[in-house]
Amino acid sequence: MSVYTQITSRELAQFMKRYPCGAPLSHKGISEGIENTNYFVDTAQGGYVLTLFEWLGRDELPWFMDLMAHVADAGLPCPHPVAARDGGYLQELKGKPAVLITRLRGRSVRDPDARHCALVGAALAQLHGAAQNFGRRRDNGKDIAWFREQGRRLDAHLGASDRELLRSEIEHQGARDFSALPRGIIHTDLFRDNVLFDGPRLSGLIDFYDACEGSLLYDLAVTVNDWCRRDGGGVAGDRCEALLAGYRERRALQPAETSAWQDALRRAALRFWLSRLRDRCFPRRGEITHIKDPGVFRDILLDCRAGAAPLA
Repeated sequence: MSVYTQITSRELAQFMKRYPCGAPLSHKGISEGIENTNYFVDTAQGGYVLTLFEWLGRDELPWFMDLMAHVADAGLPCPHPVAARDGGYLQELKGKPAVLITRLRGRSVRDPDARHCALVGAALAQLHGAAQNFGRRRDNGKDIAWFREQGRRLDAHLGASDRELLRSEIEHQGARDFSALPRGIIHTDLFRDNVLFDGPRLSGLIDFYDACEGSLLYDLAVTVNDWCRRDGGGVAGDRCEALLAGYRERRALQPAETSAWQDALRRAALRFWLSRLRDRCFPRRGEITHIKDPGVFRDILLDCRAGAAPLA
């Protein structure tokens, strides 16, 4: 959530007149993440998050707003877009699409234990269930075609070993078909910084702006690859078991998913290695930027290729 667009107190005050939330008392840029400009906004009525969309087009955004409203209304601890006085969620600020959403209590956990992971697994399965009747789809923009495109862009920027690893894994994933696995709306980015805990309670699932239709197993693999890894890419077995058990309490996995698990882990690792390589090699300009280490997911990919994290 880097800050690419600066907002003054006067600009914010004018913008907030569109909402029945009261005048802003303070605002602060949020440094985590990389895709959009985000601010914490406090008013006498409560706390909110203001997002200005730097890359998503205005015509794409209603899908995300409606999805967040849908899952929040279904009882999940997710932020809810705030309707402006004109009845719409989506507004404009400084020439960019903007939305105000509720701010949830809690903070992200940097060093999770098995208890945290069990709650995350259960929440992910609950999200998959709640989104099943959303009734609207969105294609995954980071599919095999995207893998290949990024591989071509990055080729000249990589050393020989990374270039060969990337080529090999893209070829491997191109030969794998996930289309017959159970599908639905997936988060695709349920990392530690996108889950909030308020004491022992899981209090928030946030940042739905990469959500799309896809394999539920892939979404589970994305989550395991972040929550259940030690430094260096190895699997923390107790955390992995707890997350998978929490998930399975709410949704049973099919035999075909068990067979595809290692490939799902590899695909999830490849996707984020590519994203982080892209951000390092082709950085976007902003006042606060947070470019994450691509080597983390290269190491995870290598571990996945070795067959780690079995789906017990």
